[in-house]
Amino acid sequence: MLYDWNLRQFFQKLVPAHELELFLREVVTLDWHNQHDAGRPFAETSAELIAQWPRFADAIAAFGPRFSDTVTGLLPGMGAIVGALHGRGVPLYAITNFSEEFWPPFRAQEAAIFDLFDDILVSGAVKLVKPDPAIYALALARFGIAPGESLFVDDRADNIAAGEAMGIAGHLFQGAAPLRAELEARGLLPPG
Repeated sequence: MLYDWNLRQFFQKLVPAHELELFLREVVTLDWHNQHDAGRPFAETSAELIAQWPRFADAIAAFGPRFSDTVTGLLPGMGAIVGALHGRGVPLYAITNFSEEFWPPFRAQEAAIFDLFDDILVSGAVKLVKPDPAIYALALARFGIAPGESLFVDDRADNIAAGEAMGIAGHLFQGAAPLRAELEARGLLPPG
């Protein structure tokens, strides 16, 4: 977990205040968005959603081209942790549930952090999403690591459980300080 994602902050500028709760609850839902992470093209999903909710056509259409604006920033302390791990020569890999279409502009915008990673597996590109065991198997094979050689950090318990079921140690992200303590305990970062 590196970034804060905030649909409300993005859509409050595009949807009338009196309709925002309805919009976030019934229109641009996580189930709808998860189709992008699984590899469905935005042109298809947005056309379907606009057909159902024509009064929100402009807001729905803005989501894809402006997806990077829904990410409100690097979480406090995470840039320092990634930089410290990279500086110590710890190999860094990522599995991200992310649209193949939305990823390139976001990755370019955040190149300073993502350039520190050895490889990043994007769910939309491989059409597998966490917590599907197949994405973990693919990641291990692609990254060339064994399950016991890695620590998987994620903010969702179901994603951690799926990795642990494959023998990958997990850390449920609840902030930079607990993560740093875990990394120090594992000898990946020096104490303090």
